[in-house]
Amino acid sequence: MNLENEKKNETFTSLPDEQIEEITTALGDEQHNIVGEKISELSAIDTAELLEKINSSERKHIIDSFAFSPEVFTELDDSIRKELLETMPAEQVATLVDELDSDDALHLVENLNKDFRKEIIKKLSSKTRMTLEEGLNFPEDSAGRLMQREFVAIPQFWTVGKTIDYLRAASKELPEDFFDIFVITPTYHVVGEIPLSRIVKSKRKTKIEELILDEVHTIPATMDQEEVTHIFRRNNLTSAPVVDEDNRLIGVITMDDVVDVIDEEAQEDFLKLAGVEQSDLYSAVLSTTSTRFRWLFINLITAVIASIVISLFDATIEQMVALAILMPIVASMGGNAGTQALTVAVRALATKELSRANALRAIWKETLVGALNGLAFAIIIGIVSAWWFENELLGMIIAAAMIINMIVAGLFGAGIPILLQKIGSDPAVSSTVVLTTITDVIGFLSFLGLASIFI
Repeated sequence: MNLENEKKNETFTSLPDEQIEEITTALGDEQHNIVGEKISELSAIDTAELLEKINSSERKHIIDSFAFSPEVFTELDDSIRKELLETMPAEQVATLVDELDSDDALHLVENLNKDFRKEIIKKLSSKTRMTLEEGLNFPEDSAGRLMQREFVAIPQFWTVGKTIDYLRAASKELPEDFFDIFVITPTYHVVGEIPLSRIVKSKRKTKIEELILDEVHTIPATMDQEEVTHIFRRNNLTSAPVVDEDNRLIGVITMDDVVDVIDEEAQEDFLKLAGVEQSDLYSAVLSTTSTRFRWLFINLITAVIASIVISLFDATIEQMVALAILMPIVASMGGNAGTQALTVAVRALATKELSRANALRAIWKETLVGALNGLAFAIIIGIVSAWWFENELLGMIIAAAMIINMIVAGLFGAGIPILLQKIGSDPAVSSTVVLTTITDVIGFLSFLGLASIFI
């Protein structure tokens, strides 16, 4: 592999820890020239990674001592970006914002303190100020917040030659990167879109209206960003026009924006399944403790409910200690099996693969999978328990309880997210705690209940 290829491959990896240590060591020794040289060699995303991984005092020292491109701040974790920007003068932040595309500029300021944000907006150029104020009026996580206002639009009566001449003449005013050209009426209503490749491959005399794609996927500015990603994925889009309530073109969403949303939504659902509201790797200790406490408190309540079920059979447990040893196995296996079904269901709901049309089939499949796995593990744990405690009846009881709880796990693991979404609740947030309660209660109830009847 030659040196050029090695350098290309390096851009796909994280910033090496050794490089971070070299910079922090030079910073500690106050060798600012060395620090400046090493930082200048980093890309925007590598610089952002450096700022995220060093401690807050080192971060502040570097920010105060060196100038960074606006792109560095767009790559930072939200909490760190907010922390750094709110320590800067409003005029300095406004300078950064003015240099960015409209979508990145909005992303930079939308989570800042409202008063500080207003101060920044006052110091922006009139064009950027108007763009940000309009963008902030759209709902959070909507297409209007996601779009950029730099796009290429042409009248439908132009030819390819006139379009190419326009693109060359107006190159400084056009977006740095674009994939599609939107065809509009004089009132800015979208009548079609044309991939740039069609323009390049066509003769100059060809009329624009002859090249328009059969379908145009306009996106309302108020549409939720998760629905936007579904449209892009389903139709294999590279960009799409965004329209206002009067169906007039006001912006464009590109694939790079959608990739960020897909990543954000996936992380959000993953964190919610574990009871974490948002990524808090860089949050303060007290803030992290506070947000996690609420979820843990809910889990405490569910654990108490399970304990109450156990207390109903305290006399049975006293007669046979083996029950206390074995009962966590039934509940644990049910919980794990249910989590598998739940994860698949939540993911399928998020990607629109699961809907009312196939919901019952999905629930039935997971119930059947639970039953088959329950049967397999019932045989295993039944034989082990009978041999361990020299009690065949105990082996049969735990085997029966295992089958019951695994069936319940499959049924509710798939059914709970579907039900929660139907009633308007986020299945990623609520499913886990509900499922855990059900599998624990059914697991203990079936095992201890059968034991109290037959032993």
